[in-house]
Amino acid sequence: MKTLKSHVIIYDEECPMCNLYTSAFVKSGMLDSKGREAYNKIGEDITYRIDKDRARNEIALVDTEGGSVSYGLESLYKIIGHNFPFMWHAFKLKPFHFLLKKLYFFISYNRKVIVPSAESAFNACIPDLNKKYRVAFILFAWIVSALTLNAFSDRLVPLVPASNLLREFLICGGQLIFQGALILYFNKTKIWDYLGNVIAVSLIGSILLMPALCFPYSGDMLSNVGFLGYFLLVVGLLLLEHKRRVNILKLPPALTLGWLGYRLIVLLIIL
Repeated sequence: MKTLKSHVIIYDEECPMCNLYTSAFVKSGMLDSKGREAYNKIGEDITYRIDKDRARNEIALVDTEGGSVSYGLESLYKIIGHNFPFMWHAFKLKPFHFLLKKLYFFISYNRKVIVPSAESAFNACIPDLNKKYRVAFILFAWIVSALTLNAFSDRLVPLVPASNLLREFLICGGQLIFQGALILYFNKTKIWDYLGNVIAVSLIGSILLMPALCFPYSGDMLSNVGFLGYFLLVVGLLLLEHKRRVNILKLPPALTLGWLGYRLIVLLIIL
């Protein structure tokens, strides 16, 4: 690879996604061995060059010789385009750039609910709350969860009554309303962070259920029991994940009890 020398990319050390792709830039030779620095560890020589507030939301790329700074997609364009010039032109196509920009902000503003991490005591690289992108994430995860559960529910009949898409949408939406009421009672200042984490847990559940949909379904009782067992295993893992996220957010355990209680109530109503 052709190394983009004298450039340092500033990344969120607590974000696995940020760690992964910035590390790939260094390992592949796109950036040199000192071509990345964690946001909370940058020295004064870089600190005065960047807009630290903007760098929390859009990854910064600093030209240590020329002094210029790129942010967000422009940083990625510059690194990738240095090795693949034709990609630079593709990135600049307005429709493509528009979609990439929306996707970038969708991930960047929601990265702490997609993969949560404990808040650092000092100089944390925490993105601003952007309600538009948080609502977009909640809607996206809600739709994916409802579609996946509706598809998976067919494999549980007759152990569980047949479902339909409307029912699954209402169940997923009801969980958000129920947990939203609880977080308003316990700590309304964290409602957007908590709801983002709640729906992220549902999205994780959908991802875990999707591989099972690829297995052949015979419709006999043994097959039904197997799928039900897998579903209960996933629910158990989600319960643990919800508990972990509640601890990270420093919220009361009652929220996890509420999450479990809602699902038990829904199950009793369905049965």
